[in-house]
Amino acid sequence: MNIKTKLLRSNAKLPQRQTDGSAGADLYANVDSKITILPNEIVKIPTGIAIELPSENYVGLVFGRSGLGIKHGISPANCVGIIDSDYRGEIIVGLQNKSNRIFYVEPNDRIAQLIIVPIIPAMYVEDELNNTNRGTQGFGSTGRQ
Repeated sequence: MNIKTKLLRSNAKLPQRQTDGSAGADLYANVDSKITILPNEIVKIPTGIAIELPSENYVGLVFGRSGLGIKHGISPANCVGIIDSDYRGEIIVGLQNKSNRIFYVEPNDRIAQLIIVPIIPAMYVEDELNNTNRGTQGFGSTGRQ
């Protein structure tokens, strides 16, 4: 599937899958100089791109990169970013530093990954719910807490 992508600045990079088996395409920091993220700080990192999804039946999901999260404590501030099908603005990734060390984002660093996923638009209607064995039992109800 081709996703229309607009480069908003001359040094922006298209999202890129690193291998044929990669689910996500890397998003790159489109910054002119090194950005500092202090411990417990959230910083918005521009990617320099905007996308057009093929229809309202698709969503773009922005996930963290496992290496940044596991090795450095750097992850998207909202866990998973959602790019709605009607959004045409720049993709900006809010990165948070969960570590106790300063982290630097350099120009063109891979900062997140983008996955395009089909969705089923749902209409929510008020109604009675069917009973199940689990019922309303919540946290820890299916095993060890």
